[in-house]
Amino acid sequence: MSTFDNPFDPDRNLRAGCVCGQHQSAAEHEQATALRCDPVESEEKRYEGVVASAVMRAMFPQDVARRAFLKSVGASTALAALSQFFPLKTATEVFAQGGAPEKKDLKVGFIPITCATPIIMAAPMGFYAKHGLNVEVVKTAGWAVIRDKTINKEYDAAHMLAPMPIAISLGLGANAIPFAVPAIENINGQGIVLAAKHKDKRDPKDWKGMKFAIPFDYSMHNYLLRYYLAEHGLDPDTDVQLRSVPPPEMVANLRADNIDGFLAPDNICQRAIYDGVGFMHLLSKEIWDGHPCCSFAASKEFITTAPNSFAALTRAIVDATAYASKAENRKQIAEAIAPANYINAPVTVLEQVLTGTYADGLGGVKTDAKRVDFDPFPWQSFAVWMLTQMKRWGQIKGDVDYKAVAEQVYLATDTKKLMTEMGLSPPATAYKSFAVMGKTFDPAKPEDYVASFKIRKAS
Repeated sequence: MSTFDNPFDPDRNLRAGCVCGQHQSAAEHEQATALRCDPVESEEKRYEGVVASAVMRAMFPQDVARRAFLKSVGASTALAALSQFFPLKTATEVFAQGGAPEKKDLKVGFIPITCATPIIMAAPMGFYAKHGLNVEVVKTAGWAVIRDKTINKEYDAAHMLAPMPIAISLGLGANAIPFAVPAIENINGQGIVLAAKHKDKRDPKDWKGMKFAIPFDYSMHNYLLRYYLAEHGLDPDTDVQLRSVPPPEMVANLRADNIDGFLAPDNICQRAIYDGVGFMHLLSKEIWDGHPCCSFAASKEFITTAPNSFAALTRAIVDATAYASKAENRKQIAEAIAPANYINAPVTVLEQVLTGTYADGLGGVKTDAKRVDFDPFPWQSFAVWMLTQMKRWGQIKGDVDYKAVAEQVYLATDTKKLMTEMGLSPPATAYKSFAVMGKTFDPAKPEDYVASFKIRKAS
């Protein structure tokens, strides 16, 4: 039974079964359904259910006794009786508040791309305020600036590319500073766009000598584009040129003929198509369906010095992500994040990204409801895969303790607990296998995976 199922339903089991209450075991639940962030009727109802479930478990340790009691008196009478002897309303308010935030006024940096949707929308749509915070989301020019301002404590937390907190924690390119990821911002939601003049070069084997932009060296964009090129026989370090370009500058660089294409967030892709300077070669989900892209991250110092503020921030992000995961909310979200202080894009462009019905720049209109999706769970197997690519392309030298790094940076256990408290259904494990361009990745055998690639940097 889910923590937030009705504790006064005599047909519900408060103890056995899976987290959603619909299956006999966690394994059956995992097999039957992917993680979905389904918000319930209201936040107040969520917390009422948690408190009532706890009280009912205490009063009736055995489900058979609880069922007998409920069937004899009815749910409404049981609730009234329980409320008479236990202050459910007061307890619910206390539970909902949690520990008071040590710091309510916070700054969170973001890059103006649709990958940051939950972080951005949480401000104008009231998710931060709902969790007792006054958050200023600060539009930022590039990923290096995001990194530096967060390290320098100008930002309390930030929108980061999913591999960035790993790189920062390992000291890649700078001194090692422990960072952590409690939530993934988005899955899928990227694409490879080529300049309009390259419509006759759909075969990557014809891309030798071309120049491509990626947002940052430590990015899923870099690793996915390298993977795609290598699978088509191109060495990304010798056969093409890869340049780091801030996403907001990519369309201008494509228009100026400084680059031949890019792998970038979908709003950048769609803007190039909207402006008539590029076309969609493929969606990133065609490389790896379900891949992570961006994350919500904070330093371990902030987490330990302001744990209640960090917890409230994470709740707000997870809550916003749950809302964004619903297709029926996407047009409203597009309007909320379009203004100049956020993404600064036409609502039409953002709707094409978020709803999945879009022009492809080749004269067609395509529909893919999962072009971008939102799922906050920080799978530690995602982190292990990123580490394999860092090793593959020479960003990491020597031995890597994949599991230890993944579990230090990606806070799956903490997020699972928080999601359960919020009435959501996190997965039972933090590791899963998946396929990238048809090749299965086993997170338990990362070194074998690295060694299996013909094209890689010599160690």
